[in-house]
Amino acid sequence: MPTIHYQSREIECEAGAVLRDALKDAGETPHNGLADSLNCRGMATCGTCAVEVSGEVSEPTSQEERRLSFPPHESDSGLRLACQTSVKGDVTVTKHDGFWGQKVEDGGGDA
Repeated sequence: MPTIHYQSREIECEAGAVLRDALKDAGETPHNGLADSLNCRGMATCGTCAVEVSGEVSEPTSQEERRLSFPPHESDSGLRLACQTSVKGDVTVTKHDGFWGQKVEDGGGDA
């Protein structure tokens, strides 16, 4: 069973679980501030669940690539949409600052 390392927590989930769903099921959120209420609910249209992920996950979907290719995101940021990312093995997730979690250069966020 894969383990998600997020904000000093270890969360177990089924292999293939959608990262956003696994976090929400554990009482966590891939969103910052009001984005926890104001989001697209996993449809890959808002981009507020953008996170940095290292570990075994699915390849980016075309919807995810499309959303991450326009502002406030940058296609080369290395971020993933938690709503489109399936967990395949142990992962470490970092949520950066900003409404969309887009402020990677600031080094802000939680691991």
